[in-house]
Amino acid sequence: MASEGDIVLIYFEDKPVVFARIEEILPDSRRSWYHVKLLMLQVPVHTITWILRDSYIEGAEFTMNGKKIRMEVVLCPEDPDDPEKDKKSPETKAPDTARVISIQDRRKK
Repeated sequence: MASEGDIVLIYFEDKPVVFARIEEILPDSRRSWYHVKLLMLQVPVHTITWILRDSYIEGAEFTMNGKKIRMEVVLCPEDPDDPEKDKKSPETKAPDTARVISIQDRRKK
């Protein structure tokens, strides 16, 4: 199930329409239903709250006013351009000849 902080892609009539971030998921008074607060990632940015079943939050299709809607969690893709990323160790130190150059000192000249 999608959780708070996840980015989802919202499909309207089987077409991707907008990205949103799940801000909050609160239980409803009915069992297996939730108030899902979404931050719509579009201009202007705004929030909406949908009351959804847990299966809808998991990606099942549902309807609003007879229109098909579904949410799909967006996963960050791997970066294929950086094969060295996995090979570098986080403990790699800079050579002793390296030095830090202050940008503020350079602006004074």
